[in-house]
Amino acid sequence: MATYCLTVARLQLALGQGVRRLHVSAAFNAKAKVSMSRFEPSNYINYEKLNENVNIVRKRLNRPLTLSEKIVYGHLDDPVGQDIARGRTYLRLRPDRVAMQDATAQMAMLQFISSGLPQVAVPSTIHCDHLIEAQIGGAKDLARAKDINAEVYNFLASAGAKYGVGFWKPGSGIIHQIILENYAYPGVLLIGTDSHTPNGGGLGSICIGVGGADAVDVMAGIPWELKCPNVIGVKLTGKLSGWTSPKDVILKVAGILTVKGGTGAIVEYHGPGVDSISCTGMATICNMGAEIGATTSVFPYNHRMKTYLEKTGRGDIAALADDYADLLVPDAGCEYDSMVEINLDELKPHINGPFTPDLAHPMADIGATAVKNGWPLEVKVGLIGSCTNSSYEDMGRSASVAKQALDKGLKCKAAFTITPGSEQIRATIERDGYSKILGDVGGMVLANACGPCIGQWDRRDVKKGEKNTIVTSYNRNFTARNDANPATHAFVASPEIVTALAIAGTLDFNPEVDYLTAANGEKFKLKPPSADELPKLDFDPGQDTYQHPPAEGGSKLRVDVSPTSTRLQLLEPFDKWAGGDLEDLQILIKVKGKCTTDHISAAGPWLKFRGHLDNISNNMLIGAVNIENDGVNKIKNQLTGEYGGVPDVARHYKANGLSWVVVGDDNYGEGSSREHAALEPRHLGGRCIIVKSFARIHETNLKKQGMLPLTFQNPADYDKIRPDDKISIKGLATFTPGKPLSTVVKHSDGTKDEFQLNHTFNETQIEWFQAGSALNRMKELQ
Repeated sequence: MATYCLTVARLQLALGQGVRRLHVSAAFNAKAKVSMSRFEPSNYINYEKLNENVNIVRKRLNRPLTLSEKIVYGHLDDPVGQDIARGRTYLRLRPDRVAMQDATAQMAMLQFISSGLPQVAVPSTIHCDHLIEAQIGGAKDLARAKDINAEVYNFLASAGAKYGVGFWKPGSGIIHQIILENYAYPGVLLIGTDSHTPNGGGLGSICIGVGGADAVDVMAGIPWELKCPNVIGVKLTGKLSGWTSPKDVILKVAGILTVKGGTGAIVEYHGPGVDSISCTGMATICNMGAEIGATTSVFPYNHRMKTYLEKTGRGDIAALADDYADLLVPDAGCEYDSMVEINLDELKPHINGPFTPDLAHPMADIGATAVKNGWPLEVKVGLIGSCTNSSYEDMGRSASVAKQALDKGLKCKAAFTITPGSEQIRATIERDGYSKILGDVGGMVLANACGPCIGQWDRRDVKKGEKNTIVTSYNRNFTARNDANPATHAFVASPEIVTALAIAGTLDFNPEVDYLTAANGEKFKLKPPSADELPKLDFDPGQDTYQHPPAEGGSKLRVDVSPTSTRLQLLEPFDKWAGGDLEDLQILIKVKGKCTTDHISAAGPWLKFRGHLDNISNNMLIGAVNIENDGVNKIKNQLTGEYGGVPDVARHYKANGLSWVVVGDDNYGEGSSREHAALEPRHLGGRCIIVKSFARIHETNLKKQGMLPLTFQNPADYDKIRPDDKISIKGLATFTPGKPLSTVVKHSDGTKDEFQLNHTFNETQIEWFQAGSALNRMKELQ
């Protein structure tokens, strides 16, 4: 049943009576141009064009638009002719900019180099945040990373200079915090090669995580395709207070919608409760929207965003956004496809996990639930920061909790780490005393990087296989994600809750009601945390870590990749479709249960090979559970009869001319945007992935690399497939959008099954498959 947006009247009130309603007039056309960022002074915000496109689409559809529709449809390549139907048609869009983190930028830039194009067509940046391992502390860890990753950093810096891409050096901070501080603004459409790119939605942006091949399309000036998203409305009433934080909003939403409830949709927050959330708090909520499979999440423009823009040196953008305020909020009377309502007055602190970010528990219940399930109560490590929760406000609220413990003579019982989101945050919390408080309570400040959140953690306090509990303010808690230990029970909460649990040392401590014992034996309760949303003084920018592309262009620059490098490898084109059906594909592995991109292409120590396709392929599917034996990285080689690792068997099949297929379960490929999870199967001879359902980004990544991502028309057909079957895919000669393909499954006992397989390919994507990859098709069209 359709539900309706709030009116914009409250926004006008929040921004002040002086804010004018939008009228396209000569007065607006005469306004001074405003740069998209201080780093690109000649690239301007074009609200006039956005508004023009929105008006065209609104008139065509003859209905009010949601905010996400305004921004997405406002960036249509052809707003007059584009077929628009939520959840059905593919949109051709013109994003404003591209952002890439260093682990995915390697493959993205290698693909861009292969395209033969001289310069990127839109503002683009590379951010060095993924390759810094947490070991002994920020400065020393950063120095070590610069040393061991010098080849990769030099490649990215030189490629950025040659092709016109801005380069944020190691130590700058996490990509999403840098984007929020410098590049996101209300109404921008940004794509990023990281699944948590939606963080920018906290500043009224539509920021979408993609694979590197999608980034190459945009950098090449080609319209970018996105299936027209549905829109889920989340209406917030009441206001945050006490121990309840913005993180608890998304923890609650994840519990409601689950890890796949947002698939194919943009989550749009609205309602009177929005104004009680800081801009960086809204970013936290949007960031972790990736964990419900959402395309992205967004908040309407309000005074909290205006204040943040002004505090980060972008008052001119705030003033321009004020003038276009009606454009940057949903239309009155717009319709959502579904609605979730949350009363912030009633929302309690939550903690989610273990092993999945949608297993939500109120803090009041987690102790009993842990005992019932046999989860370890002792908290071994508390970790705060990451791209989700490393703002000035987050650090301040955590320091508020830590200061209370210090005043009572207490320090953390658990180990405690702090990850600043950016160099600006690090420098500012150091200046304002937060770092000292967090250090005094027992914390270790790590480098401005992703660190343990993505498995870059040289953890030594427990042995692999030892059952233990950690609590983090991160976003993901998949099995073995943080420390490569499958027995680690990782729970996700707000940074202030994590700090309280690190002090108490036990999972069953609820700071709302439970007492601690001071050094003098006195019992006391922690008071709810309080902290400034933004620093009273200006932010301290810290060290300058940005490299501008050369003003004269990079045509004379060289980007060299050594043929003997183990870290980088130039790409060879994938083979084209041979023109017939795919016959007798061997099943490589039938995957049981959850299979995320961490299972398909692990991070952690494997990150160092992200620029070398052949080497990184040695981790393909090594974390996936084989339904035949419930083992990981142990499958039967049907040619030899022996058992081996998944990549080894795949290589053997490829060497013997045997193409293969993977069979999987629901929401296959959830998690990271890493396109390596699609490149590796293609590189090692895979042709097709057949599952019950896909996560959005992974399905697109597979299509980009010439793979066939297919879904069972009847999910029960998954049970008909045996690990030693051979599968033929029929109907490729007449492969068309909306028409299922058929399959013949031959069993080793001579019997067979036949059934239908669905796909979501459009005409352009079918051309990718036929050409062998999207990059191959791009070259054909040049």
